[in-house]
Amino acid sequence: MKLTQSIITALLAGSIIASTAQAAEEVQTEGAKVGKWTMDYDAATKLAGEKKLPLMLNFTGSDWCGWCKLMDKSVFAQEAWTKYAAKNAVLVTIDFPNDESIVPKKYVERNRELQAKFGVQGFPTYIVVDSDGETTLGQLGASREATPEMFIKQFQGVTRLSESAIESYTKANPDKADAYKAAIADSRKAKKALKDWVATGPEVNEENNKKFAAFKKSIEEAETALAKFH
Repeated sequence: MKLTQSIITALLAGSIIASTAQAAEEVQTEGAKVGKWTMDYDAATKLAGEKKLPLMLNFTGSDWCGWCKLMDKSVFAQEAWTKYAAKNAVLVTIDFPNDESIVPKKYVERNRELQAKFGVQGFPTYIVVDSDGETTLGQLGASREATPEMFIKQFQGVTRLSESAIESYTKANPDKADAYKAAIADSRKAKKALKDWVATGPEVNEENNKKFAAFKKSIEEAETALAKFH
């Protein structure tokens, strides 16, 4: 028995949060606009870089996934979310529908590549990526009790270390800038150490359980130190 990626997800992402699937007619297939769902990953990545906004990648099965449809109705179709997203996020739908006509053929293989790249194993899954298009900030999932306000708070939780958020904090607190950046580096280092270790496929035994506990403690200490800046 091996430690699975699901064990590490909560530690690296902070929390498991709501995910969504959008009805195909609500999603652009070309181009990207802030706060609007699009299948055009390249255009969205470019826009995120220009606007210095995080990307949220929605891995979904839009015409069959019950949880996706639930989240669409209870969170993403609500005005509180759409108003927030219009200023704070670039949204990308990575769709795996039963109806093949929903997704343009040119995106089908690319969607599979993105699923593999981000290690997505189930739908809906939201991967939040920094404006560079590469740095993963966190992973969000579905909740029956999710509301727009809850999701926004959780989204803010994983984007607090985005490029734009860090820049805003350091400009507003120049006397704390160096210490803040050092705390961020320590947090990322602790998380990477655990991720790299899990990637080796360690067996579940007493010795490795102790190692896992030590990694977890290191992450918690780094996160506690970082939280003092907020």
